[in-house]
Amino acid sequence: MISPQEFLDCLSRLGINFFAGVPDSLLQELCLAITDRIEGNSHIICANEGNAVAMAAGHYLATGNPGAVYMQNSGLGNALNPLLSLADKEVYGIPMLLIIGWRGEPEKPDEPQHIKQGRVQNSLLVAAEIPYRIIDSSTTDAAEIVENLMKLSVEKHNPVALIVRKGAFAQYPKPKATPNPEALLGREEALEVILDAISTAIVVSTTGKTSREVFELRGKKGQPCRDFLTVGSMGHSSSLAAAIAMAKPKRRVVCLDGDGAMLMHLGALAVIGNHKPANLIHILLNNHCHESVGGQPTPSQQIDFSLLSKSLGYLHYYLAGEINSLQEALVNCRTAKGPVLLEVIIKPGSRKDLGRPTKSPAENKHLFMDFCTEE
Repeated sequence: MISPQEFLDCLSRLGINFFAGVPDSLLQELCLAITDRIEGNSHIICANEGNAVAMAAGHYLATGNPGAVYMQNSGLGNALNPLLSLADKEVYGIPMLLIIGWRGEPEKPDEPQHIKQGRVQNSLLVAAEIPYRIIDSSTTDAAEIVENLMKLSVEKHNPVALIVRKGAFAQYPKPKATPNPEALLGREEALEVILDAISTAIVVSTTGKTSREVFELRGKKGQPCRDFLTVGSMGHSSSLAAAIAMAKPKRRVVCLDGDGAMLMHLGALAVIGNHKPANLIHILLNNHCHESVGGQPTPSQQIDFSLLSKSLGYLHYYLAGEINSLQEALVNCRTAKGPVLLEVIIKPGSRKDLGRPTKSPAENKHLFMDFCTEE
């Protein structure tokens, strides 16, 4: 395996001391090392991958030194616009190193939302004319590979990519999470209260552990899971929910969102606030971190979501941090004209035995659509 510390030392020798990106589970050990070793404004955990590419470009324009952008391959879609219209050699010609975790690698088991992305990933890079190399746990010449890639990047004035297979990086010590004294509720505990209170609503849940917990809670209650589990497309659950709410104005629609996901495409809230679907309840489960990929912080702790939501056109905002205040807020949400934002402060963490949905995305879609047609 590749030592994250030695890898960062290699990048430093090549003049790469600026990092921007969105944390990824396959890159967790490297992301932990970057968070631990790279200080201040030399490491930016970004809202989305396009944001990270632009940050690396800005760093280069100011210093003449290339930056590194880390991401899961599902983030390539967010990154392609600035890669092709900003950094490309035929536009501004900005060298940078993309470090991409390879989810959904062909012939290796993975979740349904990653299979297509993993299969077409390298073809996308070829089409974008971004040179790439692949590393894994057996790679012994990672330093030479990166050195050659960066030499090409600087000479051709173009981004280059390092594709990282699962398990390529050795373990890096995970720092202990700083407890949030405001957080009394776990996410699964909060979700159980929410699902009990909105039993007849149409529910759209965000990617990651939220959807996994919703699926398991439905099973625990003996209920069919007719919620839309947004297993991929991070940051787009609120847009899905808003369009559903506008198409089904007589039904209450609930979006279960996370802080990292909400921040990834924050502009969606402005669109929601502009169109004002009166039947939409937008619930933000806020643990101030990218929990499932290492616990790296999001900027959500310093955001006043009451002021933000109201400035974007939401009509009501509620805050909850324990069961009683959550139950009271849910009563208010059900009677308030939307769009409504309910922020629930939660603790990071989940059960170690948390499973994954046993139904395919297609099965989930059909059950959800059937539920939407009911009166």
